[in-house]
Amino acid sequence: MDDNKLNIAITGESGSGKSTFVNAFRGVSDDDERAAPTGVTESSMDPKPYFHPKNPNVILWDFPGIGTLKYPADEYLEGVKFEKYDFFIIMSDTRFRENDVKLAREIQRMKKKFYFVRSKIDNDINAEKRKKNFNKERTLTKIRDDCVKRLRGLGFESPQVFLVSSFKLLRYDFNLLHQTFYKDLPKNKRIILLSTFYKINPEIIRKKKQTLKSKIKYYALGSGAGAAVPLPGLSVAVDAAVLVGAVTNFVHAFGLDIPTLQRLSARTGVSYADLCAVIISPLAAGEITTELLLKVIAQLGSIAALIATEEVSRFIPIIGIPLSLGLSFTTTYKILKLILTELPDDAHRVFERVLV
Repeated sequence: MDDNKLNIAITGESGSGKSTFVNAFRGVSDDDERAAPTGVTESSMDPKPYFHPKNPNVILWDFPGIGTLKYPADEYLEGVKFEKYDFFIIMSDTRFRENDVKLAREIQRMKKKFYFVRSKIDNDINAEKRKKNFNKERTLTKIRDDCVKRLRGLGFESPQVFLVSSFKLLRYDFNLLHQTFYKDLPKNKRIILLSTFYKINPEIIRKKKQTLKSKIKYYALGSGAGAAVPLPGLSVAVDAAVLVGAVTNFVHAFGLDIPTLQRLSARTGVSYADLCAVIISPLAAGEITTELLLKVIAQLGSIAALIATEEVSRFIPIIGIPLSLGLSFTTTYKILKLILTELPDDAHRVFERVLV
């Protein structure tokens, strides 16, 4: 995973909301020092990389607007190094035009994936709300059908269009877009992309839980290795380090760490206190320390008994170390398995609170 890179190109005409989308995808506000600059004029004069805060191996490239004076459509196509990118997002805030289709065909010719994304949907919804007999779903269908019809008219067969708002990522088609990325990528790239997903929806939570569950045995093996070394106190120290590292990873993966919850609050308008109010696990929305983990483990009677047995077994002649190794593996495995049962439930509750 450390050697793999996922390069995502964000392109489209000037003013289509590319930079805002780059920031939203990364969970960064537009006024953050790490944000891609946004504005009414073309802010990207050259493709510029933006690294995802949760995984720097995921790189979003903010492309200059196709069709601008500096980048006419034909020169734009010549200058794009298509082989560098894993997939392209072609954005428009109104209708997809001939330049968008030219770009899509060139991407297709290079056997790369691309997705049509219709941005700023919240603006359209707000405008339609002023009309009599407003119906949100009917409005969305109308916008999508209009985009598809126009793309077909430009000679593109069976286009799929995703409707998104960079200010309301949990609504409209952003979930579907994420799921489509995940489905279309090869397995080694899927794991990288999954690490950047906030708990977008129950399906993403489920996939994260499956991925993390498959890693528990490796954490447990590390714990067992510590028990195999006959030094007083080493096994306990290794167990503590392994558990703190694993649980911290779990909490961040489900977006239950403080910075992610704060960003979610800023993006959705739901107060940070209200998000924390639905969280049950004492491990979420806080710093993971050895002391905190010991308090949680102390409430698990059977696990506490295993830990005590492990320490006693180390002093049994000949079989003590192998027995301690097995008990250490089992103890760590069970603790992490139980924790991985609770945290996804908290992620579900936060997700539901945001949608209220």
